[in-house]
Amino acid sequence: MDTIKLTINGKEVTAPSGSTILEAARQNDIYIPTLCYDEAVEVYGACGLCVVEVEGTPKLLRSCSAKAADGMVVNTESERVIKSRKIAMELLMSAHDGDCVAPCQLACPANTDCQGYVGLIANGQFDDALKLIKNKIPLPASIGRVCPHPCEKACRRGKVEEPINIAQLKAFAADLDLKGDAYIPQVAESTGKKVAIVGGGPAGLSAALYLREKGHEVTVFDMMDKMGGMLRYGIPQYRLPKEVLDSEIAVIEKTGVRLCNNVKLGRDITLEGLRNVNDAVILAPGAWKSSPMRVKGEDMSGVYGGIDFLRSVIQGNPVEIGDRVAVCGGGNTAMDACRTAVRLGAKEVYVIYRRTKNEMPAEDIEIKESVEEGVIYKFLTNPIEIHEENGRVSGMTLQLMELGEPDASGRRKPVAIEGKTEFLPLDSVIMAIGQKLDTADFECVELTDRGTIKADEDTFMTDIEGVFAIGDATNKGASIAVEAIGEADRCVKIVDAYLKGQELDLRVPYISKRDDERIDLSGKEKQPRTVAEVLEPEKRKSTFDEVSLGLTAEEAQKEAQRCLECGCREYFKCKLLSVAQRYDINPERFAGEMPQKYTKDENAFIERNTAKCILCGLCVRSCKEVMDISALGLLGRGFKTSVSPAFALPLDETKCTNCGLCVKLCPTGALTEKSALDKQVPLEEKYSLKTVTVDGAECEYLVSSYGDKIIRAVPNNDNARKCTKTRQEIIELLG
Repeated sequence: MDTIKLTINGKEVTAPSGSTILEAARQNDIYIPTLCYDEAVEVYGACGLCVVEVEGTPKLLRSCSAKAADGMVVNTESERVIKSRKIAMELLMSAHDGDCVAPCQLACPANTDCQGYVGLIANGQFDDALKLIKNKIPLPASIGRVCPHPCEKACRRGKVEEPINIAQLKAFAADLDLKGDAYIPQVAESTGKKVAIVGGGPAGLSAALYLREKGHEVTVFDMMDKMGGMLRYGIPQYRLPKEVLDSEIAVIEKTGVRLCNNVKLGRDITLEGLRNVNDAVILAPGAWKSSPMRVKGEDMSGVYGGIDFLRSVIQGNPVEIGDRVAVCGGGNTAMDACRTAVRLGAKEVYVIYRRTKNEMPAEDIEIKESVEEGVIYKFLTNPIEIHEENGRVSGMTLQLMELGEPDASGRRKPVAIEGKTEFLPLDSVIMAIGQKLDTADFECVELTDRGTIKADEDTFMTDIEGVFAIGDATNKGASIAVEAIGEADRCVKIVDAYLKGQELDLRVPYISKRDDERIDLSGKEKQPRTVAEVLEPEKRKSTFDEVSLGLTAEEAQKEAQRCLECGCREYFKCKLLSVAQRYDINPERFAGEMPQKYTKDENAFIERNTAKCILCGLCVRSCKEVMDISALGLLGRGFKTSVSPAFALPLDETKCTNCGLCVKLCPTGALTEKSALDKQVPLEEKYSLKTVTVDGAECEYLVSSYGDKIIRAVPNNDNARKCTKTRQEIIELLG
């Protein structure tokens, strides 16, 4: 066999005479991107991504068609090449109307694959759903109960009628797992590295599990009697039974994480001491100090911080609140406090909030259930003085408010109505307006002006080498538990790289997102949202038993089947996305009218979505050149060209045999196999390894067939890759 020698990216290589530059590069394991090339069809050169620079040639060449020559010097990654590929990718992506990832996943601070586990639950694959959830949420039964589910706020099903009940589906899968032999995540071989974590709340426990899975030795130190942080001491029993939390923490402990309680930084251990015996330290102490309202009289007996009040109840030592209680605040902590006060026997429980119900950050279900339990809301009121009698709270003067212009949060700013006040007789006041870090034991690290631990937004590193910080105690302060878990996941990736002496690429990878305004959901059938039954109000007012009774298996499957499957099914194998993420692209600069709209026909096996099509031509060419059917073609001209069957007929009304070759070759997800939820039969494809002798050499091919006909032969060894026979000649020899 005649061969040539050429240089690619400074490396001298050999290739069979007659090879293209792309073939020569591939035969020598040198990557050149392309979206329109495949061995099964003739060269087309549509995508423009395979361009390379050849010494002595003024223009960039398309490597899929340009022949390699002896002595040629090729650069596949020069500045000109990268610039050209970026422009090509931006042009392709500017007309690609598809969601790589579902909006629910993008809205989740922990980046949980909501669509994935909801789909698995819909199919009855409950164990697989749980494992997928645990990739991102180590405490899913707990988080499923308490998370304010930003994923549901982003769910597109809400534009049809109501969002998918994602949170309760998560809790369902996790509860089912805990009732049996709970799934224990696998742990990698020991790295010999040790990490100490200060704080056993959702951030600290999540970081501990993730680090343990990577093979590191992890010890968690917590100042309280038991692990769990605010999940244990800040969430009432009726919302999160502590038996559930205990079970989930036990699973983490079974992976080999060492848990040490009643150990306080500054009292029992020091940061310097932890650094001396560990390779890294993560600070995740949480925010345990209630924020003051700076109201006259708030220091007197009978005034409690929201977190302090809830903790006293959970620890079995509830403070004295009397018959008339006011809770100041509009968040979920305020809801927990007022509903707990009801359960402690208070006869009158008020929520004081300076805006209206529409501006309250608390969950609607919490407000609704609290009203059912007798809580009284006093909107557009703000405390200005707490009064006392005999050294204890006797009442509160409230300033009446009205709403003005929106403030920085986007909510209308409450403005005092001059001269209008109201007196409210009370026995106790609970201030539930926020919480913050108790800085007394953390002066060893740099703090922000807000009194939180200062940590780099990207690396989570503090001002001390090898010391990282995450969760409510850092930067902007307290937030929801799932955000702390998301930070733990990202921080662990950084810490793992730090322990291995590696640098991590911190770039946010590009993904395609659909414009919600372009999406027409008017044709979707409306289906009611399934919600778990709850205890009756009169019964739950006098008990701390869990309010929600949870979903049954039948209810969970029914609810999960409402999912619109917004995210692309081809996400993990999409060639278009793989190339797009290699380059720092900005398709928005070429944004304009989308030339193609979503199309879904009635074919039983294949779903077509022309909005994702990039006109690579692989489906059209393979249908014609390989299958000799021509069921697909290019319809229209110029910018509005689209791939379509003749006369825009459904595939079932063409010669299409459902061989699946077009699906196999499509680089974007514009052509996909129908999902299991569509209850369709999978595509009939066979894969086998075949060997043929060519010029005395055994050539091995991965063969794809439909019926008795070979439709594709991909080289699987060096001899096959160096073979000079045409694709059709190889197929004939193999057949």
